[in-house]
Amino acid sequence: MAEKVATNARHMSEKELTEDGRKILEEGETFGVNPTFAAIMVKHKPNPWGKGHLMLYLLCTVCFLNSTMSGFDSSLMGSINVLENYTNYYNLPSKGTTSTGIVFSIFQIGQMCAALFVWIADWLGRKWFIFIGTIGVIVGAIVTATAQTLPTFIGGRFLLSFFATCACSASPLYLVEVAPPQYRGTLAGLYNTFYYFGSILATSSVYGAHKHLSHKGNIDWRLPLWLQMVCPAFVSLVILSFPESPRWLVGKDRHEEARAFLVKYHANGDPDHPLVNLEMAEMIDSLQRDPVTNWRNFFNLRVLFKTRARRYRTMLNMTFAWFGQFSGNNVVSYYLPYLLANVGIKDADTKLLLNIIYAIVGYIFSSVGARMHDVIGRRKMLLGATAGLIVSLSVTAGTAAGYVNTGSKASSSASIAFIFVFGAIFAFAFTSMQPIYPAEVMANDMRAKGMGTYKITGGCAGFINTFAAPIALTNIGYWFYVFFVFWDCFEFFFMYFFFVETKGLTLEEMDEIFEAKNPRKASTDVKKVKIRTVLGTDGKVEEEVGV
Repeated sequence: MAEKVATNARHMSEKELTEDGRKILEEGETFGVNPTFAAIMVKHKPNPWGKGHLMLYLLCTVCFLNSTMSGFDSSLMGSINVLENYTNYYNLPSKGTTSTGIVFSIFQIGQMCAALFVWIADWLGRKWFIFIGTIGVIVGAIVTATAQTLPTFIGGRFLLSFFATCACSASPLYLVEVAPPQYRGTLAGLYNTFYYFGSILATSSVYGAHKHLSHKGNIDWRLPLWLQMVCPAFVSLVILSFPESPRWLVGKDRHEEARAFLVKYHANGDPDHPLVNLEMAEMIDSLQRDPVTNWRNFFNLRVLFKTRARRYRTMLNMTFAWFGQFSGNNVVSYYLPYLLANVGIKDADTKLLLNIIYAIVGYIFSSVGARMHDVIGRRKMLLGATAGLIVSLSVTAGTAAGYVNTGSKASSSASIAFIFVFGAIFAFAFTSMQPIYPAEVMANDMRAKGMGTYKITGGCAGFINTFAAPIALTNIGYWFYVFFVFWDCFEFFFMYFFFVETKGLTLEEMDEIFEAKNPRKASTDVKKVKIRTVLGTDGKVEEEVGV
């Protein structure tokens, strides 16, 4: 994990020799958890703008479009729920009730059901599971957009959620496994930023349709439902032409294809690059010890719990899944119009416009945060952001209480402002990290099943939020914020004591971290790595790495 590169690397005169008499040509040092990888990044770091890397960025960008599905749905439902044409058509109440909660929370139910099938990504491969998911989303979107009754509409949302989860589980798997270790946080982190891209598309389409088409029957809410299939349709057309994950290929004993991938996309076409040799050796060693392709392994959940290290990994996976859905964020994203009504914003157009602005703010901050994962590190970002959530929610609760008790417009404006501050902080660290951290902390043979566990846990948290939130907001108002203030305090301390740092390590190097007595401490134990270039006795230039 090359965190800092010393600037005092010095050229040695030919008179300076090693202990065995070889000439020292150059000497320097860096800092990292893994000495070999740190040395490679200092001496042979691949050009991030080389041809192979640019092609990899293009592949990843297409996968990013799958993330639009979740963002589109959350903002779409939050937006059309304020439209009278929609609520009157299905005879839904204007205030949040159990019926409203079921329409929203069926998405989490579908998500949890689909999580039971993520093992298919180990069987068929990552890209085939993405393809199946995107085709299913198209079918689900057609059902919801044409539904004549509320049960049909709910059923369509279940199908949409089920298959969206298939695609949205396989996409982070693919991205984490194809990304170079030095940019894994950025590339995989950008995936979830497209959640907000989907949210912007949804809120903008609802706003435009309501503004110009509300007088034409139900088109103002049915049109956005049709648009829900656009991004997954594009992905389904091209995904099968993509190369497979090199780790899945190694697991299938297709080593030459895996090496060819690393040479092309990680080393910009250099077959002798040391990073290729390092990654291939680590992948082969890891997958030979713990294979994932035997049919018996597809259903064997013991891999998640059979050792202390694996239980620790699974604990991090599940707790982050819960934290990512239960920090107050789901309440804001799904029920922003309700929150605005609680502080005096009643006009439908104003609510929809603020929904769009909220999505744009999230998109900007999550995109910046995705790059910071590889600069600041996962652990520091999560701790800092959680502290920020506590402060912003506290102020939101206080100002909302001020408006409710006094009717102060200043309190109303401040409450809205800090809802946006909360959204920006959450997007910066949590949103962009949600597809990375749960996959990173799992071993190769655990990863697909771990993402299934992640989806089930996140679905449970999201279900509780979306089902209970409209009732809670109606009955206790701003006290709902107060609950999340105390919960986020718990999250902060839990992360401080247990969450590991994964920045800059290959996926296989994390095996050693979790085998340590204290994984959190081992992950932050940065060593000084000495690097020197010497002239061998045979006249060849050699590099040596030491700690």
